[in-house]
Amino acid sequence: MNYRPNPLAGLPPVTKNLLIINALFLLATWVLQTTFGVDLSRYLGLHLPMSERFHPAQFGTYMFMHGGFMHLFFNMFAVFMFGRILETYWGSKKFFLYYVITGIGAGVIHLITSYINYQVIAAQMSPEQISIVFEQGAAALDQYKNFTDPLMGKLNVALNGTTVGASGAVFGILLAFGMLFPNTELMLLFPPIPIKAKYFVIIYGVAELFMGVANFSFDNVAHWAHLGGMIFGFILIKYWQKKGI
Repeated sequence: MNYRPNPLAGLPPVTKNLLIINALFLLATWVLQTTFGVDLSRYLGLHLPMSERFHPAQFGTYMFMHGGFMHLFFNMFAVFMFGRILETYWGSKKFFLYYVITGIGAGVIHLITSYINYQVIAAQMSPEQISIVFEQGAAALDQYKNFTDPLMGKLNVALNGTTVGASGAVFGILLAFGMLFPNTELMLLFPPIPIKAKYFVIIYGVAELFMGVANFSFDNVAHWAHLGGMIFGFILIKYWQKKGI
């Protein structure tokens, strides 16, 4: 008989349950889509408040949804590598609170910047065009279609596009690790060189800021959500340190 150790064995409870829950959400997404044609992200992903698809609960649910296996894998790999260390250091309750707050905070920052982007695009359009987007846009995206007019298409994505993923909370985790264990050396994959955690976090933060500004409305990556997770994480850690929590 061959014994294969459980890869989740020995993990602290919140880290382990986050890995399991996120995997189950992706599995549910696949099953509902292929079996019933139901897009779960339409209901649980985060949308602008002006969209007909928005619900306040999405601030909590969007971070458990992912766009595919690789999206899930890279986020959960970071939770596995760094989350377990933070949970051991902080305790489960504090780690879970940090994870949720940074995830929600990332969503807030993302919606603020998305709203600004929406307003910039809408300012270049006629009221009639905007009305058409509101009336027909969501249904078009449901059919994997969009308006041929560039501005109407961009406005539709800004209004009815879906944001999913734990990346905001993950970036909060990276920020916390860099602040609490600044001189711990990490090994990069590309290039394969060691780097101290504090420099790794700084480089990531600057890169996300640059990409968030440079690609304000041109890619599918929620750079501002990543920064939002780091910002809320920084504020929360400083608050805890000041209060001696």
